[in-house]
Amino acid sequence: MTDKRNFEIVYDTELPGTPEQVWEAVTKDTPAWMFPTDQWPAVRTMDEYPTHLVSRMDGPDGWFNQLEHVLEPLDGGRARLHYVHSGIFADNWDEQYDGASKHTAFYLHTLGQYLKYFGGRPVVFTDIQAPAASQTPDGFNRLRRALRMDGSAAGSAVELELDGVGKLAGEVDFSNENFLGLRTADTLYRFFGRNAFGAPVGMTVHDFSGRGDSEATARAWGGFLEKVYA
Repeated sequence: MTDKRNFEIVYDTELPGTPEQVWEAVTKDTPAWMFPTDQWPAVRTMDEYPTHLVSRMDGPDGWFNQLEHVLEPLDGGRARLHYVHSGIFADNWDEQYDGASKHTAFYLHTLGQYLKYFGGRPVVFTDIQAPAASQTPDGFNRLRRALRMDGSAAGSAVELELDGVGKLAGEVDFSNENFLGLRTADTLYRFFGRNAFGAPVGMTVHDFSGRGDSEATARAWGGFLEKVYA
């Protein structure tokens, strides 16, 4: 029996960018902080630049997925964002809701990091998945130990050299039991403990250096993750 129920994830935050800058980031620049969304057949059911955007996808049997952004200007070139993600999960409702709501907090934090440090710069995006062996309960902890960041809180300085990847120097900008963010001078590294939500551990690299090579990045980090979960 399919467990098909509606869901709604609501998130309110302040962002270090004007409503116009946030609008650009959530409509055109998603590879810079989340992942490319230009392949999605979403329809804008509300398009009031730069304050109110609703994008929706509809499917069979009443299925839908909808994202709403309401933006309000604040002093100092900042914006208040009211974000609502709603739709229907067809299976494993509790696990999917838990995963989606926790991902939302991490993605919107990363949006803030992009706007503050790299806003408007071209990005090379790379998505890398760890092997299936990462789906164990301790999968994400194994990665944190391999990164030597198992005890690192947000704000911690990081300087390390990883086999096959090279030197990384920067700051931990996000850290909890499911997610880890590292910001260097020219790159955002995002690590996802999706083992908690029934999937392999994953990571994304958002390279603003102007020298990014997605294939080389995928090879280097893919090789590193293979060793972690060998």
